[in-house]
Order: sequence, then structure tokens, then C-alpha cells
Amino acid sequence: MEVLNSFLTWIFKSRLGQIDKFKQDPHLVQQTALFDLLEAAKNTEIGKLYQFNRISTYDEFASRVPLSDYESFSSYFEKTIKGKQQVFWPSSIQWFAKSSGTTAGRSKYIPVSEESLEECHYKGGKDMVSLYVNNFPDTKIFTGKSLSIGGTLEKEPLHSKGNARAGDVSALIMHNLPIWAQFVRTPSLETALMSDWEAKIERMARETMDENVTSIAGVPTWTLVLLQRILELKKATHILEVWPNLEVFFHGAVAFGPYRNLFRQLIPSEKMRYMETYNASEGFFGMQDLPDSDELLLLLDYGIFYEFIPTEDLDKTNPKVVPLEGVEVGKNYALVISTNGGLWRYKIGDTIKFTSACPYRFRISGRTKHFINAFGEEVIVENAEAAIAYACELTGATIVNFTAAPIYFEGGKSKGAHEWVVEFNSAPVSLEDFAEKLDARLRQLNSDYDAKRYKNLALQRLHLHAAPLGLFESWLAKKGKLGGQHKIPRLSNSREFLNEILGLMKGINP
Repeated sequence: MEVLNSFLTWIFKSRLGQIDKFKQDPHLVQQTALFDLLEAAKNTEIGKLYQFNRISTYDEFASRVPLSDYESFSSYFEKTIKGKQQVFWPSSIQWFAKSSGTTAGRSKYIPVSEESLEECHYKGGKDMVSLYVNNFPDTKIFTGKSLSIGGTLEKEPLHSKGNARAGDVSALIMHNLPIWAQFVRTPSLETALMSDWEAKIERMARETMDENVTSIAGVPTWTLVLLQRILELKKATHILEVWPNLEVFFHGAVAFGPYRNLFRQLIPSEKMRYMETYNASEGFFGMQDLPDSDELLLLLDYGIFYEFIPTEDLDKTNPKVVPLEGVEVGKNYALVISTNGGLWRYKIGDTIKFTSACPYRFRISGRTKHFINAFGEEVIVENAEAAIAYACELTGATIVNFTAAPIYFEGGKSKGAHEWVVEFNSAPVSLEDFAEKLDARLRQLNSDYDAKRYKNLALQRLHLHAAPLGLFESWLAKKGKLGGQHKIPRLSNSREFLNEILGLMKGINP
């Protein structure tokens, strides 16, 4: 295994030159990406409609092709789901990634082409490993197996007239991996793609607990559930008693900050490494390229052309849209993409903030629909996750999940506030102290929130509820959203989610 580890480490190290290329000449790489996409799709229904063959500059592209979102583009997806091809991308679309984005509303089905699998999602996985082995050349990850938690695949085609099937993007990636790749991962593909999450976690735990696991890839929430079940089965106090050679967790989908303390408890080693990725249903957009960093490198040669809308322009009829060379460091942008999966000027609903333009690094700041701005405070997910991570760090608490919404004025007789429900894995000694620290940190991070909190003039201090363990999982299960890509809405201007959760809490604790 040592010889194999050395050989594979050398192979993946050699990929670094490809990453350096787009870091050194980002604008040319993006320009090339745009015109490659237009050339590829010029004879599709979309290409003919907007005359892709006549577009020769970015400005022509931006003026000719309208901005889109899932609602405005879904009619094209429906045609392909029903069996028609050459609608928005030239190659055959046989897969759709099922994504809710949040627990609200109906599921979304995002097209996944062969090109997007090979040139985006798989390429991202290879580059992720390349960056890791270059940062840590002493790695031994190839001496053992990688544990990956997949989503689920739908068994039947999406429509009786077509052949297209759907599944979580992690399931599509795993299902289409080459045979050789199945030998270096665990659990079995059959187990990894099970749809019953309760049975799946149990089976995964039993299949993997006696393997030599050296790396884990997955979403923090489900990974924690699995690790805790393995500890129960093995009667171990921490996971290194089970997997002594575990060295890295490749994670994504949700911010890691609120979970960091709990992972430190479960994996008590200063040598344990964590690497963040940003791989969504629509594409692989970023990954952490520096050790001990909370910034992500924007991936520029993955068959994706990026544009950005300043968040203050989002609600305008004709918002300002800029290509990569037009972004400013420190400014919040909504992400717009055109891809080798057939999405064109598509608003995915995520917001990012650039931390560097040489190379282009960023942090995920939230969702365009996930914020609280009931009183002009403009609290975004980035603020909330950073503040709760800070409160956990100071109090020694660890969390499973959280959500928050406003308490609105009631007939002018009371002041507003934010109401939080936090499910703790390890609760703080004092919930009151935790709430104070959470509120204080939010005031430090967000000047608008601080201004509204000044002397309690507009906002009172936040209200905090400690939820019983398993509450958020129960809520997802009740809504039929357990597992896969479904996520808890961190923030909402509406009290819909919060009231449902509070009602469920009341039923659990009458």
C-alpha cells in the first residue's frame, strides 16, 4: 500500500499545473470558457433562439441572453425530461440532479450532462485531491479507503415518455464513477445510495466501522450522525479508536464553523485536517486551496462562465451584472452561471463575497432568499453562522442545527427581535450566556443589526430556544425531506419554518 500511496500522490501532485494556469490568467480562461460554451450550444433550441453564432463579445452575450432562474428556465427542462434533446445543450441529457436548495417548495431538477460530470464534478474531485496532496505531501490517504456518504437515486424515469432519471448530485457522481474508483471507497455503492436514511446510516456504520478509513467526504450533518452511531457500535470514546489512520474530512453543502467543535471532540487530533468544497447541483465552483483557511478558490476552467449581481441590485428590474474582471473585493454578489450542463445566465440563489482577486478567492455568504431584514438589519447567513460558531467556541457548546426568524412588531405595542431555535449536541452551561454572546457577536459582525439593537430602540436582544436532539431531523422527516440535498433554512424573513419547528417542539415537550 505504501508503494501505491507514493505513486498516486505523485500522479495527483502533477495536476497542480492545471490549477496554476487559471490562477495566473483568470480573465482569458473565463473568456475562452464563454465562447466554448456558445460554440458548443449554437445549434440547440436555446442557441438558435438567442443566435449564439452571432455573439462575438461578452457585452453581446449579456444583452442578447436574458438572466434566468429555475422558474423561468424550467419549461426547457420539462421538454428534456419528456424526451426531447438538443434543447439547451447538444449532448444527450440522461440525468437530472434533484435539489431543493431549501426545505421549502417543490423539488428542482437540474440537468447534468456528460460534460458537466467529466469536466466539472469529476475534475473538481481530482483537483481537490491534488491540492490536498500538494499541501500535505506526507499524506497516507491512499493507504486506506475514502468514506463517502451519497444521496439517493430515483428508480423510475422522471416522465413516461423520456429516459431521464434523477437523484441527489452526490448520488449521480457516485453512480457514474468508473469501476476502479469503487475499490478505493466505502461503503458499497448499494448501501451508499439507499433512500431510507435511518436504515442507510445503520448499514453504513456496520459496513465501514472495521475498514481502514483514511478520509471522509460528505456533509457535516450526516457525517456526524454516522460517526456517532459508529462510536455506539464500537463502544469507543472517539473515532480515532476506530480509524487510527483517519487524516482528512472533505466537507461541503453547509458552513463548517458551527460544527467545528463537535468534530474536534469526535476526532481529537491536532493532525486531523479539514478541507472545504463548494460542489452544488449546478456545478463545482470552489474549494479550499490553502491549509487552515476559510477562503475558497474560484474554479475557472470547469466549463462554467461566471457573472455576478451586486446583492443591492437583486430586486431591480434591470440589475447591474458584471463578469469576473468587474468584481470588487469585500462586496456581496449573487452568483450567475452559464454551464456545460446547459444553464444560461442562471441565478443559482447563492451569494458570495470575494476576499482576493489575485487569485480569485471568496467565501460563501448565504442565499439570496435566506436572510433576515425585517427591520433594516440585513442579517445574512454568513453573519449568523460566524456568530453561532463564535458563541460555541467561547462556551464549549456544540450544535446539530439552527434556524432563526424575526419576531415582528405586534400592533406597535412591542419591539421586534430575532427568535432562534438551536439544537445542541452539547449544550452550554448557561443558555442565557450563550444568547448574550451570540447577540453580541452579531452586533460586532453587522453594523445594521447593531444600529437597530442600540439601547433596544428597534430590536430587543434575540430570543433563544434549545431544541431537543433529533428535532430538525424529525421536522425534515415530517415534510418528506429527510436526507440528500435538503437543508435546514438558516434564516428567513417569514416565520413559516420557525412556527412549524416551535409547534413540533411543543408536541415533543408538552
